[in-house]
Amino acid sequence: MPESYAALRRRRLKSPGSLGAKLVLILTGVGLIGAAAMTLLLVAVITPSFTQLERDAVNGHVERTHAALNEFASKVKNTALDYGHWNDSYDYMEKQSKAFEDDSFAPSAMVNLGVDGMAYVRDDRSIVISRWIDKDQHDLPAKRAELDQAVRRIDYAQAMKGADSADFYLRLGDTLAAIGVSRIRRTDGTGDPRGYVVMARVLGASQLGNLLQLSRLDLGQPANDVSVVPHGKAIDIAVPILAYAGKPVATAAYQVPRDLSSLGQRMLFLAVIASVMLLIVVLIVLRLMITRLVINPLNRVERHMGVVRSSGTLGLLTEKPRRDEIGSLVTSFNSMLRQLKDLREQLELQSFTLGRSESAVAVMHNVRNALNPVSTVLSQGLGRSAVLDRTVVDKVLSELVAGEVPEVRRQKLVAFLAAAMQAVEEEREERRRQIEIGRGALHHVLEIIGQQQEAANERPALDACDLTDLVAQNATIARYSGESSIAFSFPSKSHWALGNRVILSQVIGNLFSNAAEAIAATGRTSGSIAVTIHEREGRVEIIIRDDGEGFDPVAAPTLFQRGFSTRAHKSGGLGLHWCCNSMLAMDGTLELKSEGKGHGARAVITLQAAPMLPEEKELAA
Repeated sequence: MPESYAALRRRRLKSPGSLGAKLVLILTGVGLIGAAAMTLLLVAVITPSFTQLERDAVNGHVERTHAALNEFASKVKNTALDYGHWNDSYDYMEKQSKAFEDDSFAPSAMVNLGVDGMAYVRDDRSIVISRWIDKDQHDLPAKRAELDQAVRRIDYAQAMKGADSADFYLRLGDTLAAIGVSRIRRTDGTGDPRGYVVMARVLGASQLGNLLQLSRLDLGQPANDVSVVPHGKAIDIAVPILAYAGKPVATAAYQVPRDLSSLGQRMLFLAVIASVMLLIVVLIVLRLMITRLVINPLNRVERHMGVVRSSGTLGLLTEKPRRDEIGSLVTSFNSMLRQLKDLREQLELQSFTLGRSESAVAVMHNVRNALNPVSTVLSQGLGRSAVLDRTVVDKVLSELVAGEVPEVRRQKLVAFLAAAMQAVEEEREERRRQIEIGRGALHHVLEIIGQQQEAANERPALDACDLTDLVAQNATIARYSGESSIAFSFPSKSHWALGNRVILSQVIGNLFSNAAEAIAATGRTSGSIAVTIHEREGRVEIIIRDDGEGFDPVAAPTLFQRGFSTRAHKSGGLGLHWCCNSMLAMDGTLELKSEGKGHGARAVITLQAAPMLPEEKELAA
């Protein structure tokens, strides 16, 4: 009697050569090897990574310490430089006056300067005058004597190294002070030097604690180099504080917890446990479901092989000949694949050519829009006239150098020079800001090109994007995209959605560019673009509203067609076509609405909202 189908299937499952038995055996072996390999991989990746992170954190603490110490001393140097390049100081060194001493060395003046001690010193290191006060504005003779001794020991040529000012640290008895030294010249920097201005500011434990949290000042035997000593849960860091000759005079010491190392160990442990448990669960589930989800479907596929051969709906199957269910499928599929191969190759060739052409045109369109603000910034910079007439400045300087100018006239000339320098500085800052905007636009162009090179024919990866930040960046660039003055308004609160940051920024930039062109088309020299963002039912909606020329609502369905443009003088019409396709690729939509000509237009973008992070949920609650 012939064997039933059910009996034959049970016999195949029990046979060592059956597909089910092979899959169970292979998956078990792969699971064990995978668990071991994953453990080794996690150890090889996580441990060095967190070690490097800890090393970088320590280097950051050391750099922060150096920066804080340099900034503290630099302030003292700048204060000394203000007094050093001052006509009153220059005249005082030639002829001492009690009025200058009472005014410049008054305790209140020193408190306002933020220094504890100051002195005027001749080139031969002899002291003209010195003063030291405490926080209660009391003169301290003992500290003044320590300052005088230190001033006489300083090698000013070595400390200043040919410059007009310098800063360093010195021990003054049982305290450490930041020292600022400046040559004494006229206010405009001319004249033979007449000695030095020396100013000191005490750096104590409290000041160091304000600069560097959890710090202490060690005046014992300072180390020559930075010391990093790791312990079980903390790292001791000691940074030497240097004098002008490079010799350490004190040490800034503090302790930081080893959070990164502990985190790395916990992550490694959890990752290993989680990966092993996941593999075990997967193996158990696969072993139970092989018969139900693999063997039975394969038998059904075998019975319907004739239908599949005629329809040609399956993909490529490249299995080696075998004596199981998969082996029986290979022979049936190969005859069908021969029929589909030529058709698929022709279709892929045509799709590649068309996609490459459209992608190239879209990239050039976006690059053109991104380069518009660069051209505008450069044109504005070239057309701007000089804010300062050099002839007038030279005339003022020559009049000051003459030395026969009345004091009132001299003060007016000095005030004019100060105002002129401030105007030059403001002009320089304005040009720097415009160059920053141009540089941002060029960086945007590079991002566009790089993104297209990396994902030419791929679906863009979706990440959480801050829509408010993208709108703000493109609004800054759009202000310089044309001759019209455009007022932007957009929300300050962050709104997060799922999208590709570079492509989404290009879409918003294109829409801003179109809105700016619509405003310019009205003939006005100014206009406004308002952006609102709403979140509802898991979607984020961006509405870009302009007061430009608008369009006929009847033409709305054709705006996204390839090659269509609302302006007769323009050709191409690829911007909106590309924007619409890009939004569809990011699981979003793009709509254009208008009440008619002369009523402005609205662009409505919708995207899927990004999942809220745990900390954001806590803040929302």
